[in-house]
Amino acid sequence: MAPSVAVENLNPKVLKCEYAVRGEIVIHAQRLQQQLQTQPGSLPFDEILFCNIGNPQSLGQQPVTFFREVLALCDHPCLLEKEETKSLFSADAISRAKQILATIPGRATGAYSHSQGIKGLRDAIAAGITSRDGFPANADDIFITDGASPGVHMMMQLLIRNEKDGILCPIPQYPLYSASIALHGGALVPYYLDEKTGWGLEISDLKKQLEDARSKGIDVRALVVINPGNPTGQVLAEDNQYDIVKFCKNEGLVLLADEVYQENIYVDNKKFNSFKKIARSMGYGEDDLPLVSFQSVSKGYYGECGKRGGYMEITGFSAPVREQIYKVASVNLCSNITGQILASLVMNPPKVGDESYASYKAEKDGILQSLARRAKALEDAFNTLEGFSCNKAEGAMYLFPQIHLPHKAIEAAKAAKKAPDAFYALRLLESTGIVVVPGSGFGQVSQLNLYIL
Repeated sequence: MAPSVAVENLNPKVLKCEYAVRGEIVIHAQRLQQQLQTQPGSLPFDEILFCNIGNPQSLGQQPVTFFREVLALCDHPCLLEKEETKSLFSADAISRAKQILATIPGRATGAYSHSQGIKGLRDAIAAGITSRDGFPANADDIFITDGASPGVHMMMQLLIRNEKDGILCPIPQYPLYSASIALHGGALVPYYLDEKTGWGLEISDLKKQLEDARSKGIDVRALVVINPGNPTGQVLAEDNQYDIVKFCKNEGLVLLADEVYQENIYVDNKKFNSFKKIARSMGYGEDDLPLVSFQSVSKGYYGECGKRGGYMEITGFSAPVREQIYKVASVNLCSNITGQILASLVMNPPKVGDESYASYKAEKDGILQSLARRAKALEDAFNTLEGFSCNKAEGAMYLFPQIHLPHKAIEAAKAAKKAPDAFYALRLLESTGIVVVPGSGFGQVSQLNLYIL
């Protein structure tokens, strides 16, 4: 008998799905890592350096002390009853842990919570958003998730009905979006960021791509904007954001705002503005624009990737639609409680006057300054290397340099049936142990870019 499960009879949507940051290059790197463990000295390098994904603590970044103190106390509440705890933990961490535990039924961090997340933690997140934007936020609009990715999947599941439903996505884009669209059976409608203008987003190109998709019978449901950009690292100008909001309003599109790098701004002439803040400052209210904003504890200065915390804020949806979003969220019961607590801490960190504020601010500033310094050093290094060019790193955690390969290398890539940048990335790995992602994995047209943490 033929096997009951084979690649040929798997869900074709799964086969179509690709996720470059954990793809062929990374899988090969993991094999080489095992080889180094079993056969030391068998390769021309001693370790694998994973630069394929934003995973700061794996590269030595230390967690923020205040956040970890609160987590420890919440996970082991009996510490709060011990006298010596006062000498081991800061007073405001103890106070915050007690405050958080009071919002958790039974003070049990190992129990299920409300499917949107613990109400008290959502209140803290909403207060943080209000403080950041200067416009009110509501805890009922917050869905705490295991990182930002489940929120993205949830919205794709909600919006995509069949292959004729399209989502406008930037190219190059973080492959979570193309993978999620493929898994849910939709159509990715590309709009292209211009490398020559610092990865600029042109409304005229958005309009052109939208009209082209509609002419092919595709019902474009939403626009994805990643700000600061991943993988490209650009920070949108405020005027550009106004134009994007107006475009979504006029075209009846849901605006999906990936804002997980909002703390990672490295240039003085730009700052982060949430799309919700932009929309509200334009006078658009709840009934004017459906908007979903994504945030994560994995990026910024916190870098708590393994804790899997994040949230999405949904505004501009009717009550019946919100009920459906809640239903989808409830299928997974709830996100993990540690991630929920971290999401609340990220949006409500120590304030001036708190015992931990000075050390917290020193840690935060030190991490962000280090990221900015390394981004600039790598950018400068690429621009001095023969055959490389790289745009200015304005934000996020990555560089997306272009490589200018000689004709023979491109021909060798063709002979190996690989995109030129994938061929280069593979050779780089096998020669040095450095893991990068080929730009073609992000949909980049030139196939001559690399994604580097």
